[in-house]
Order: sequence, then C-alpha cells, then structure tokens
Amino acid sequence: MTAGYDPYAFEPFAVTVDLAVFTVRAGALHVLLIRRGQEPYTGAWALPGGFVLPRESAETAARRELAEETGLPEQLVAALHLEQLRTYSEPDRDPRMRVVSVAFTALVPDLPEPAAEGGGDAAHARWLAVEDVSELAFDHAVILADARERIGAKLEYTCLATGFCPPEFTLGELQSVYETVWNTTLDRPNFRRKVLATPGFLEAVPGAARLTGGRGKPAALYRPGPATTLHPPLLRPEGTTR
Repeated sequence: MTAGYDPYAFEPFAVTVDLAVFTVRAGALHVLLIRRGQEPYTGAWALPGGFVLPRESAETAARRELAEETGLPEQLVAALHLEQLRTYSEPDRDPRMRVVSVAFTALVPDLPEPAAEGGGDAAHARWLAVEDVSELAFDHAVILADARERIGAKLEYTCLATGFCPPEFTLGELQSVYETVWNTTLDRPNFRRKVLATPGFLEAVPGAARLTGGRGKPAALYRPGPATTLHPPLLRPEGTTR
C-alpha cells in the first residue's frame, strides 16, 4: 500500500457492466433482454449485465455476464466484437447502492435464441423487437437509446450492413437493413447511387439476378467488396423517420 494513502477515506461503490446486443430478425431490429428474477425490479425487462468482480476487467465481466444470463455459447460470446459505449454514473441509478456501469454494445448477425432459463439475476432471456420495448429496469432505457444511436452511426462509416444480407443480395435487401436499423425510409435511386459509388463497398455478381416479386426485370445481385470502412460515409437522412 502506498505510504500515507487511506483507502477508507472514500466511500466505496460498485462497478457493473450492461450490454445492448442487437440483431436484425424478420425485418426488425431486435435487442437481447433478460427478465429480472431478483430484486430490485423483479419481473422487469433489463439489459444483460452484472457486477464486475475484483480481479476482472469490465470487458471480461461483460462477456461472463452475457454468457451466464442468456445461455449463449461461451465460444460465441468470446468472439463477439463488443464496443464500449459510455459510463453511466448518476448517483441514484441503482436503489441498492452507488453503482457505476460501463456499457457495451454490439450489432451482430445470426445470433441464436438465448437459453429458456437465465442465470445470475436473470429468470430468462429473450430477443425483443426494439419498437416493442417499453419500460426497462434501472436506467437501461437510456442505455438502449444511446446504443441504438451508436450502431446507427456504425452503419454510416462501416460495411457492417452487408453481414445481415445473404451471401449474394440485391440492393433492395441491403437498403432494407439500413432502413431497419435507422428506422427510416430511404429514397431508392439515391441509395443505389451512393452505395454503387462507394469504392470497395459492393461487387457485382456477373450474370446473376433475382426476381423480387414485382413485374419488372430481375434485380442484379451483389456481394460484399474488400472495403471495411466507407469513404465517403453513407449518412442518415436528417428528419426522416417511418
């Protein structure tokens, strides 16, 4: 211990982690939530998370809690790209004691169903459409809103959206991903012009096409290009929501 330093001079507080994990299912943005099985907020929906143990980092705790509370395979959780969102530190955010939370977020395709029964504080876990989420425990509604804004921004400057499309996809299918995550309606010709003008974003599949249900000619197919970031970024239109 450093000479002259008194660790008891400051009131102790706890550190937790919370995770906003999103995926796209059936044309809607879904978030992974747990039903709390313990007080406080027994029976309420909440983001997965829990307390950081004395000898682990926040990211290690986040992966441990996600696997414990949702039953997702540990190997899958270990491979997830978690992005640190921000720290939430309002003094009264948790009725038990002073708790500071480090929040993480991720937008991931092809995530499986969580386990029927959760572990830790969770009675069970479930994917819920973001638009159907009303009240959440603690300040998790604020975290969820911040996380949705963050993943929306990621689609502006990365090629993440192609991961939610089939290996070969139409521009309409790609546009649907953007509209789902951004909760907006995009102008089709403008979207087509922008994505095709972005270097390395898409590659045309020579000679391939797919009927899309209309009476027009089959739509051309594309696959992801070599780029990982978008230059210029594909910006969300301002003031347009559906």
